[in-house]
Amino acid sequence: MIDPQLRNRRRLAAPFALLIAVAIAAAACGSSSVASPQSLTGGVLSNAGANANPTTVPANLPLASATPAPAQSTLPNTDSAADALALQSSMVAIIKQLTPSVVVIETNSGLGSGVIYDTAGHIVTNAHVVGTSKTFKVTLSNGKSYSGTLVGSFAADDIAVIKITAPGLTPAVFGDSGALSVGDFVLAMGNPLGLQSSVTEGIVSALNRQVSEPTGNSLPDVIQTSAAINPGNSGGALVDLKGEVVGIPTLAATDPQIGGSAPGIGFAISSNRARTIADQLIASGHVTSSGRAYLGVQLMDTNNGVGVYSVAAGSPAQKGGLKAGDLILSINGEATATTSDLAQILVKLQPGNAAKLEVQHSDGTKATLNVTLGQLPG
Repeated sequence: MIDPQLRNRRRLAAPFALLIAVAIAAAACGSSSVASPQSLTGGVLSNAGANANPTTVPANLPLASATPAPAQSTLPNTDSAADALALQSSMVAIIKQLTPSVVVIETNSGLGSGVIYDTAGHIVTNAHVVGTSKTFKVTLSNGKSYSGTLVGSFAADDIAVIKITAPGLTPAVFGDSGALSVGDFVLAMGNPLGLQSSVTEGIVSALNRQVSEPTGNSLPDVIQTSAAINPGNSGGALVDLKGEVVGIPTLAATDPQIGGSAPGIGFAISSNRARTIADQLIASGHVTSSGRAYLGVQLMDTNNGVGVYSVAAGSPAQKGGLKAGDLILSINGEATATTSDLAQILVKLQPGNAAKLEVQHSDGTKATLNVTLGQLPG
């Protein structure tokens, strides 16, 4: 019979041995060029360029000493082992607590995840999960399925609410995402690739990111996480170690140079923003106080910059003198070469802010327009 303490030591020794192996592998890879930094461009991470001076392992490495150094124990002390087991137990308990609150949402075009918001049957998810659908199949963690209907959707923040009628629902607790710090442990819970009730773990990698979705829609104050987010995770729960939902996993970064997603870089809409939007959708089916700046134009990319396709009647843009056929060259001194650039600038501004637009009219003349931004309707 194996002594229980010996068994625990063997289990704990394995990760430390792995760390040593990783360190050796990293040293062996020193002859390769240093990984280039990542830059956020239009919400998609891309390589910013290879390092021109790769780090190499020197050829004249010193010989090993004839007298070996004393072996260092890789076993953690008892307190460290206890802390690790306590963290594991906490994570297991959180997963058991939250699993009944995370659902599968199916539409005619695919599936995603959702989080039960209240006992009345409201479920928060991503707007891109519901798409144009009005009815849904919702499957709980216990395998029971119910018909769902759309309550409301706000594409600008990629948040939607649907509703089911079912007994004994377990709502999740939505925490304060404003209290998060970089380095906090988080769990991503959802249904990636249709694998129901899957969980990945990571940390909060960054806060208050502004990222763009494939549609060109820009999202403000997004949480960046190293927890894996895959197709089907959208609309699920990003959970902290208190067992509270702090974000809605929404998209993963992609690298256009290598193709596919960039490992370890995912994004979640903050719980505070999700609650603000969800509460309004539940109350009226619409968003009346988005907190998002509004210009009131339809735009298109052209060879010469951002073209104004149309201007909404009574919009801030119309009041400021912007017309269809104009090119927007910059806002507040920041160049707007693409519609994505313009969206990234607007997402940092607030309703009521003054914006100085440098424009070029269809006759080639240039002008500076002063526009007071409105509030994005929903």
